[in-house]
Amino acid sequence: MDQPSTKPANPCFSSGPTAKRPGWSTAALATDTLGRSHRAAGPKARLKAVIEQSKALLGIPEGYLLGIVPGSDTGAFEMAMWTMLGARGVDVLAWESFGAGWKTDIEKQLKLKDLRVFDAPYGELPDLSTVDTQTRDVIFTWNGTTSGARIPNGEWINDERQGLCFCDATSAVFAMDLPWEKLDVITWSWQKVMGGEAAHGMLALSPRAVERLETYTPSWPIPKLFRLTKSGKLISDIFEGATINTPSMLAVEDHLDALDWAESLGGLSSLIERSSNNLNLIRHWTSNSQWATLLTQVAEQQSSTSICLSVSDSDFQALEESEQRAFIKHMTQLLEREQVAFDIAAYRDAPPGLRLWGGATVESSDLSALLPWLDWAFAATRAEFTQ
Repeated sequence: MDQPSTKPANPCFSSGPTAKRPGWSTAALATDTLGRSHRAAGPKARLKAVIEQSKALLGIPEGYLLGIVPGSDTGAFEMAMWTMLGARGVDVLAWESFGAGWKTDIEKQLKLKDLRVFDAPYGELPDLSTVDTQTRDVIFTWNGTTSGARIPNGEWINDERQGLCFCDATSAVFAMDLPWEKLDVITWSWQKVMGGEAAHGMLALSPRAVERLETYTPSWPIPKLFRLTKSGKLISDIFEGATINTPSMLAVEDHLDALDWAESLGGLSSLIERSSNNLNLIRHWTSNSQWATLLTQVAEQQSSTSICLSVSDSDFQALEESEQRAFIKHMTQLLEREQVAFDIAAYRDAPPGLRLWGGATVESSDLSALLPWLDWAFAATRAEFTQ
């Protein structure tokens, strides 16, 4: 197969950190807060602006709180688990790598005994109808960043629930329509859908989650970076722009730039549409492909951000798993060498395959330009591995 002639204008298809917004430049970032204390009035106002613009853009319900916390999405979710779990039994959905990680922490670190686990293979979801959202706390990812499968809707979540719904939404927020009223603890990071820089997490709390924090004290010690209450009361400053540790003001300005860009497009609906268009583009391509298919087979469960591909070619399937991983490594190295795609191998714990980011910061024209290169790289690698 001849090498394609057109390359993507932006070869960044990584699932995190993800591509910067189209037209991004450091020249667009304000720098007057650099070198200042994040507790000073000006910088703190910028931190609060991230909170307020995010709430407005996402349509977060009145009464919900939103704060900036350390450690990216992982830090935000760990903070929530360490401060609120243990009040009642827990159901954990562990159908991809991050959900499995939350299960391990609950089981091995918090050592909760009343724990039920609902799992499924990569690319699939467990039976959501069997999860007890009425009387138990529920832990789950909305979108499987490592598996390419997403929760299709919130119909399975009980409106009269007594427990809390903890949702790791890091590769779903800004790309999918979330039923906020059905969620009590929602976390995400800047470096996923909005293409921001790493290290900062966002933590949204419903009034019910705040009540849990102020009426329940876990039996284990809480590290300083995780503390959300003091003397039984919520530390409200966290949700007004004060941060537990020192944030990067450059990263703050970068995220504000991304939020402004999203608003200029028309807001959340435009972001969702851009991501959905990217998924539909890949769907159309795989429907005609001789070798690639979407790992998630159920259409309504297919992620529009972390789009995971498996290789259906019979010669590839005949290889041992180690050989399949070597095949994918060779294929992605060819693409990187040609500067057409960076960092698109499947997650290390997932089945051998490819993972293309399809969030709003990725232009459909770049994905269109990439697809012939995938065919070229596959054909070249297949020839080498089957000769």
